[in-house]
Amino acid sequence: MAKSVIKKSFERPELLLPAGNFSKLKIGLTYGGDAFYLGFTPFSLRCNDNGFTKDDLLKGVELIRERGKVFYLTMNLFPRSEKIDVLKKHILFVKKEIRPDALIVADPGVFEMVREYYPEAVIHMSVQANVINYRSVDFWRKQGAKRIILPRELTLKDIRDIHKNVPEMELEFFVHGAICMAYSGRCMLSNYMTGRDSNQGACSHSCRWKYKVLEEEKRPGEFYEVQEDDNGTYFMNSKDNCMLPYLKDLVEAGICSFKVEGRNKTEYYLSTVARTYKKAIDDMVGGKDFDKTLLEEVAKTANRGFIPGYLFGFPGDYNDTYFEDNAPIQTHKFAGIVRGVGAVAHSGLRRDDLYEVEIRNRMDSGDEVEVMTPEEQFIIKVDEMYDLERNRVESVHGGAGNRVLKLKKGIAEGAILRFKV
Repeated sequence: MAKSVIKKSFERPELLLPAGNFSKLKIGLTYGGDAFYLGFTPFSLRCNDNGFTKDDLLKGVELIRERGKVFYLTMNLFPRSEKIDVLKKHILFVKKEIRPDALIVADPGVFEMVREYYPEAVIHMSVQANVINYRSVDFWRKQGAKRIILPRELTLKDIRDIHKNVPEMELEFFVHGAICMAYSGRCMLSNYMTGRDSNQGACSHSCRWKYKVLEEEKRPGEFYEVQEDDNGTYFMNSKDNCMLPYLKDLVEAGICSFKVEGRNKTEYYLSTVARTYKKAIDDMVGGKDFDKTLLEEVAKTANRGFIPGYLFGFPGDYNDTYFEDNAPIQTHKFAGIVRGVGAVAHSGLRRDDLYEVEIRNRMDSGDEVEVMTPEEQFIIKVDEMYDLERNRVESVHGGAGNRVLKLKKGIAEGAILRFKV
């Protein structure tokens, strides 16, 4: 008789999701986030994409507390001297009214100010702090930091070495999303091309624009030099990070928090990635093998092809690319998101198979869409569509606002509609 194989189970790591605004925060809560990182203008490195007003932030904090989750507030810009006084006021405001579970900090001066004006605050060192070795980790431990957000440029061996030498420090790591062409965001390309400072939270993402031999599409005739060496020619369109097959390796190496990049990305991206990683974590904790079909799920979002970052060496030094294309690709498009349940039909009667949907791309009557909820996904034909005045329509268009669609009973607010490209 063959011996049974007992598979190791793991303590559950934290799934840390981006919350770019209040709407995205609600989606993240719906699709399985354990923790959330969010920012508040002008002290976050996503200040131009951050949609939190003061009132939204306070509502968001209340909602997170109601759900029993945690959140970390970003304060990870590198401030110039003229911002120091207003930064002090901001720290005092955060201490009095927000009280996050941790502050994410990059600049040593900001770190010192938090210790001075909000001494009880828990501090996480931002990826922008570029903490890449165990001596640096131990330095920040001695200063009072509780967690280090490790740079994407570290290998699995680097992570193991850090955890081995400073086992008491919490380690967080990006498992999914964009990979910056510069070293953890230390980039001046945006400053040079648009005057927007990436280290002040205003990056214009110049490295992701469309180029023709490094000719930017809005600057015809203005060329940038392309460098070439023995290994080939390098352009700036990095593939995207995806650690789905290697979550177990990361936990064994000492990672306690899996971070998803993308505060400025769509609700569709957030819901799909969150749902997929939650499933992968559930399987890992339950001792199951990795489900390779999960890679097909994240491929339904816009991506440039996936690689496991620098986990096994510098990209290009090993052959572990899930999708080869460099241009943005995806197998499905975002059709809409359910915003209201039980809409009123043209007859004037409320029906529980009608839903108010925020439309993101064109759909025609009779189209098949895939509906994704936290618990299930299924394909359904949309054969009834109405405008908000209850008039029957044959097509709906992204950007035109909400429309009423017939789906099936029992779908909750926040469900995502998508269709195959």
